[in-house]
Amino acid sequence: MDLVYLQTFREVALRQSFTRAAEELGYAQSSVTIQIQKLEKAYGVQLFERYSKGLRLTSAGEELLKITVQMLDLYQLSKEKLALQGGGTLSIGAIDSIASYYLPPLIQQIRSKYTDLNIRLQPEREDRILEKVREGELDIGLILESKPSDPTLQWLTIREEPLVLIAKPDHPLSQLNHAELDQLNDYEWIMAEESCNYRMMLEKVLRSRRIPYRVGLEIGNPEAIKRCVRAGTGIALLPKMVAEEEIRRGELLVLPFAHSDLRLDLQLVMHPKKWISRSLKEFIEIVKLSAKCC
Repeated sequence: MDLVYLQTFREVALRQSFTRAAEELGYAQSSVTIQIQKLEKAYGVQLFERYSKGLRLTSAGEELLKITVQMLDLYQLSKEKLALQGGGTLSIGAIDSIASYYLPPLIQQIRSKYTDLNIRLQPEREDRILEKVREGELDIGLILESKPSDPTLQWLTIREEPLVLIAKPDHPLSQLNHAELDQLNDYEWIMAEESCNYRMMLEKVLRSRRIPYRVGLEIGNPEAIKRCVRAGTGIALLPKMVAEEEIRRGELLVLPFAHSDLRLDLQLVMHPKKWISRSLKEFIEIVKLSAKCC
């Protein structure tokens, strides 16, 4: 059973209020309600009963609270011991491009220092990462956003991540000194899935300027997008980190294009109530230092 639910149960029991517990934990009240409902379903009992002045524990709830306090104390003790050793598990959520092209060397840095540290890297969509950070399933999330999208979470801007328009080196657009939006409408676009934020940003800009565009291929994997660009006549907008190696080797060309509305920041996001172990604190510092090296 997820210990987060037991932590929530303890707060509700102590404050005798779903609302006050949600405020203390930094959750939405609906999230607290759902977690308590899941506990009641798991145990097959009612944990709280309502009365005129608020909530009170049922007899089953009182018994569970005694056990919960002991379990959470043991859990805290285990975290403190592991923090001293630098062990335990570090759960990181990241979108595909960050997980594949940005994080590997940083993960190796932290692993070389904490050999007992288990790292669980979970590639996910932006919305799923934020949801898992809110629910405590992830220690931190790393995403690309133009601005923080959830004010209940703690955000740290690491650096601006340039978006580049790429094509084959012999693409007709490579002859231009500067590519304007209206010069792109005759070419095939190779785009990420519809939920991808930089695709949504690009399409918003194109529609606002009433520039027709043709999506020839829609691919969810950035590696596959690059391969298709190299093999055909299409163009694609990608974070620079995704295509740096191919650009350096001359296999892909960055077209002379830029737009003020097409920009993203690499953001680190975590729950404001997150307990930070020594290894997590050091990994965050590694991520922050990486911005100064680029």
